[in-house]
Amino acid sequence: MARTRNSPPPMKSNPDRWLLSYADFITLLFALFVVLFAASQSDKSRIAAIGTSYMQAIRKGASYTAPPVVSKVLGGTLDDVGVGNAMMKGPGGVVRAPRETERPVPAELLPAFQPLTRDLAREIADGRLQLHMDARGLVISFAQTALFGSGDDQVQSESVPIFGRIAKVLASIPNDVLVEGHTDPVPINNSKFHSNWELSAARSIAVMNLLIHRFGIPARRVAITGYADNKAVEGNDSEAGRSRNRRVDLVIQNVSLDVSERLAAEATGGPTVR
Repeated sequence: MARTRNSPPPMKSNPDRWLLSYADFITLLFALFVVLFAASQSDKSRIAAIGTSYMQAIRKGASYTAPPVVSKVLGGTLDDVGVGNAMMKGPGGVVRAPRETERPVPAELLPAFQPLTRDLAREIADGRLQLHMDARGLVISFAQTALFGSGDDQVQSESVPIFGRIAKVLASIPNDVLVEGHTDPVPINNSKFHSNWELSAARSIAVMNLLIHRFGIPARRVAITGYADNKAVEGNDSEAGRSRNRRVDLVIQNVSLDVSERLAAEATGGPTVR
């Protein structure tokens, strides 16, 4: 049939039009893989912490206070330097870098962190011990005066019940425990100990024996170390600093660390007794 004067010319087919649909498909596929990758990189320990905190909040209601690791994720002021303060991330605010000593509590240690924080609250408030995370795991750091007399390795009787509460938590988790003895650099030379090495190791052994023989923690789970004055946490030029360095650290180890990370966390000098 002849084309009329005003009718449009017939459209020519383009053999390359399929490339447009193919490009759209590839773009969508790329976006899908980006989303899947981002989801796989989420911090699983923090998700677990938030889930645990949510269940605790449901049970306890208004009386519940979220642990620091959850508060840091959700926002709100944790301390006087603004760590975890979500408002500081708004327009014009300053995002502070986390302090080097701050570490989130791994999900595997939450079953220990939460009850220990509750059960040892009085001793923490009194300054007899501290509870914190570091590269090795969850650390219960006892001041020397909370456990031992000067130059002695016998655990004071009034401190024994503290280990009963700790042992109850240890019995509920599979993590190994490392007991570390530390002293200040002031030389010791009495009838029982001829060096701070001996004193620090003896105090570790005393705590180990208490956990194993008094409270039934399996011996295969406990190791001891004596560091003398080689792992100071404060300067030794004042009595307050030396007092802080005289301590026994009970470390609930983070089993998610691989062997190289565990050795790096522990290998900062000093003989080890295992």
